[in-house]
Amino acid sequence: MRPMRLDLAGFTVFRDETTIDFTDADFFALVGPTGSGKSTVLDAICFALYGTVPRWGGTRGLGNALAPSATEARVRLVFESAGARYVATRVVRRDGRGNVKTANAGLQLMPDGFDVTKLDTGLSPEDLGEVVAGTPGEMDEAVLAAVGLPYEQFTSCVVLPQGQFADFLHARPATRQQILVNLLGLGVYEQVQQRATGRAAQAEAKLEAVDQLLAGLADTDDATLERATEQVERMTELATAVTAAVPELETARATAREVTHALAALDAELSVLDAVRAPDGTAELTQAVAAARAAADAAVDAVSLAEEREEKLRGELTALGDESTLRLQLRSYAEREQLAGQADALRAAVQAAGAEHDAAVAALAQATAAAERAEAELAAAFQAHEEAKTADQAAALRAHLSDGDACPVCEQVVARVPAVPAGSAVARAVAAGKSARAASEAAKRLVAERDAAARDLDRVLVRTRAEHDGIQARLSALDELLADAASAQTLRERLDEHTRLRAALDEAATAVRAGRDAARRARGTVDAAQERLRTAWRHFDGTRDGLARFGPPAADRDDLAAAWATLAEWAQEQARQRRSQRDGLATSVADAEAATRAVAARIDGIFADAGLPAPDDPVRAATVAVERAEAELRRLVERREQAAELREQRAEHERQAQVARALAGHLRANNFERWLLAEALDLLVDGASGILRELSGGQYDLIHDKGEFFVVDHHDAGLRRGVRTLSGGETFQASLALALALSEQLAGLSTTAASLESIVLDEGFGTLDAATLDTVAATLENLAARGDRMVGVVTHVPALAERIPVRFEVRKDARSARVERTGR
Repeated sequence: MRPMRLDLAGFTVFRDETTIDFTDADFFALVGPTGSGKSTVLDAICFALYGTVPRWGGTRGLGNALAPSATEARVRLVFESAGARYVATRVVRRDGRGNVKTANAGLQLMPDGFDVTKLDTGLSPEDLGEVVAGTPGEMDEAVLAAVGLPYEQFTSCVVLPQGQFADFLHARPATRQQILVNLLGLGVYEQVQQRATGRAAQAEAKLEAVDQLLAGLADTDDATLERATEQVERMTELATAVTAAVPELETARATAREVTHALAALDAELSVLDAVRAPDGTAELTQAVAAARAAADAAVDAVSLAEEREEKLRGELTALGDESTLRLQLRSYAEREQLAGQADALRAAVQAAGAEHDAAVAALAQATAAAERAEAELAAAFQAHEEAKTADQAAALRAHLSDGDACPVCEQVVARVPAVPAGSAVARAVAAGKSARAASEAAKRLVAERDAAARDLDRVLVRTRAEHDGIQARLSALDELLADAASAQTLRERLDEHTRLRAALDEAATAVRAGRDAARRARGTVDAAQERLRTAWRHFDGTRDGLARFGPPAADRDDLAAAWATLAEWAQEQARQRRSQRDGLATSVADAEAATRAVAARIDGIFADAGLPAPDDPVRAATVAVERAEAELRRLVERREQAAELREQRAEHERQAQVARALAGHLRANNFERWLLAEALDLLVDGASGILRELSGGQYDLIHDKGEFFVVDHHDAGLRRGVRTLSGGETFQASLALALALSEQLAGLSTTAASLESIVLDEGFGTLDAATLDTVAATLENLAARGDRMVGVVTHVPALAERIPVRFEVRKDARSARVERTGR
């Protein structure tokens, strides 16, 4: 993996938009004051790829990515890996509740020749290339496929952050071995072993399937083929014999059918002729028709007489006048008589009500006058009461005064107080007032009662007069209606006559209906008799028509019985003639049937000799037998060919299974992978040992034993000790030696995308003395001079920075960090 361009905005100390172009920076240094943001550049590279940062303690706390008070952080990294160019983008945002989430994460494969400077032209994400991952969940797998290293190994071999520089040096053997497996692509051998095992299983499954198919083709040997060929020959001979015998059978059957048909036709003629006889009751049919016609004529005459009498009664009834009019006039006479009595009674009631009403009015006037007098007396009593109250107030004041006291009303001195009266005028006045009020209220009640009574009588009088006027109007209308009418007695006599004539008319109508019903029944009897006679003639005609082919004699159409007698006699004669022919024809039928059975038995014998059941259609059965035998022969030949092909397939599947199993067996032991790992580790340690010897001034060599790293101290008689016993500066030298060896030595052995195309060191070069620092700088310069690796360092040491051609100076103010490129 080789970074090409890094874009930051809102990421930790880089609040403002910042771009770092690594395109031609094969050997560069990130320099600047402590805390300016140098290590943050490496953090951004890790975050863009893996979504986390080593300095976050392994946590994936997205809140660490946001600059102070920022709500969004964006990181975009353009990098090359194994000859392909990618762009990785991550965007995190803080929502209104303070939660920080990934808003966007994606990895795109950029097209060949894409100019990274076009990223500043506002291109949409769709213009950057093919989308390899579009969600955070897809990013992990996609980045692993593009870079070739998981996060932990990436930070141990490519970007070596502060505090983790010695991780590879101090890693457990299994962890270090897994890193080498990824770097060298040795996982492919495990995949080969798995695929070989799978192919062996597939080949064995196919082998088993072929064996099952071959087991089903066990009956395809030469003997079976010979039997099938012989069967075809036998069936062909059978078909030839049947073909020769069938015409004879058909001739015999045709003869039998012919004579059998002639015998059946003769029997049918005899059956028809023997059935000719006159039906029972033929002679009585004509007599029944004549009797029915006479009865029908008599019924028609009776109906005519009844209709004449009915018409006469209708004329008499019409002459009497309309019955409803007569009844209406008679009811009007009765109503007039009733209304006249009611009118007399109402006149008397009107007179009585008038007199009573006048008396009530007079009584009301008297009560009104009495009420007015009671009101006057009540007013006088009220006035007397007021005067008595005044008088009593003066007496009450005197009761509390003594001679010489001041008057409470006028405040004058009273020389002598008058004597208090013995009785109270107020009490008398109150008693008189109460009596006057009672009299007034009684007078008012009497006036109200007399007024109500007068009003009720007035309403009664008005209603009675209205009823009388209504009756008078109805009487006038009835007089006008009866002005031209007959008397009541005459009307009653006419209605009685109406009733009598109506009853007679009903009897006549009943007689007419009964006569008509009788006439209809008589006509029905005639029609039925005639229909029976016609049916009898149709039966005769049908019977004679059925004998038309025999030439029957002519029939007398006036006498049905005679016609039947002539036809029956002729039929009996015809039957006698045909019976004399039947015996010879029956003998011919028996001879033809015997010949047919003999030929059929011979054909059945042919099928029996061939082991086949007797068929209904010999020719078809013989043809089917030949076709089946030939089809069985063809099927057997095809199965023999199929068996040969299957045996060839079986041999091939067996060979493939043996090869795949052998390969899987060799790889399952992991001998080859262990050998490659041992060789790679030897090469790594040998290269790192040479670098360490140069960095340590010849003091240390690096060796390994069973996966563990040791140093040989030549200043201490070649003592071997563990790498964890090294001092801080010595640990840095050993870790740097391993990192450089990983980049220099093992990159050429990598077979996958995990090629170490860059190495960035972020560790304490300030702990080195001047001589060691010079050696480290020379080593890095030689590594960068090869041109196939990007080498980057993060340092505070000016002496080291000045020897590096490209420097990215990181500065930070109160708002944001900035990056400026200096040097070549």
